[in-house]
Amino acid sequence: MPSAAKNNPKKHTMSLNTRNTLVGMSFILPNFIGFAVFILIPVIFSFVLSVMKWDGFTPMEFVGLQNFATIFKDRVFRTALWQTLVFTCFTVVFSMATALGLAILLNTKLKFVNFFRSAIFFPYVASVVAVGAVFKAMFLKDGGPINEFLRFIGVPADLLPGWLASTKWALAAVIVVQVWKNMGYFMIIYLAALQDIPSSLYEAASIDGASKWQQFKSITLPMLTPSHFFVFMMLTINSFKTFDLIFALTEGGPGISTTLLSMYIYNQSFISWNYGRASAAAIILFLIVGTITLIQFRAEKKFNDFM
Repeated sequence: MPSAAKNNPKKHTMSLNTRNTLVGMSFILPNFIGFAVFILIPVIFSFVLSVMKWDGFTPMEFVGLQNFATIFKDRVFRTALWQTLVFTCFTVVFSMATALGLAILLNTKLKFVNFFRSAIFFPYVASVVAVGAVFKAMFLKDGGPINEFLRFIGVPADLLPGWLASTKWALAAVIVVQVWKNMGYFMIIYLAALQDIPSSLYEAASIDGASKWQQFKSITLPMLTPSHFFVFMMLTINSFKTFDLIFALTEGGPGISTTLLSMYIYNQSFISWNYGRASAAAIILFLIVGTITLIQFRAEKKFNDFM
């Protein structure tokens, strides 16, 4: 007599589907556990702490939206917010322009082109601590290679920038280092996109008499639009979250001239031991980045629908 399983193929199929689901979950589960422990739970806890007053030792005290009101009255927070916006705008614009320019240059048949691609990509994988130490030495006002070069080309000594020691120049110096560190990675993204553009488009444009600039404006830039969206989004998110490079170069100084939101959150947490205000600032940073990301996704969707 045939077994019940053989007489009920639907049951056998459901059992097979369940087994496949469990196998799939077994692959996902370790990553999900890591995500939950190190990202999801801390994020939820940050939302809870943002409405609490807590120094890590005494019992928590519910204060509602007082933390948000307090940090918006804080001059340091407002300065950090403004400097974060300035840092992000300049970093995104210059990183995109530099990465695209390098990608176009290295998309040609130059000698040792692979060496140059590797050399330009190297800063992205270099240790942030090592990068900070090197650029601290390079940006020295007296004896630093950058100022020595400026002196060599005729810049008067009294006009030499103080760079990381100057409240006027420190943020600019950090932006330069951030662009230098970012450009190699995003150059690779642009380079891959450039190599996907059919050469027949350029050949047809050349036959029609289009100049190199016209080809770049009418073919290269439009064909790179998906890459522009991706690079812009990644650079924006990374710039808003930048902490390690700031800490390695200036620790937010001199004064608060390079204090970004990430540095402000760190100071509130581990210097002032005010986890409530730090969490409120982190929530504001989260909302800013989330809003910008949502706008970018909608803009990309509208562009794709239009095309």
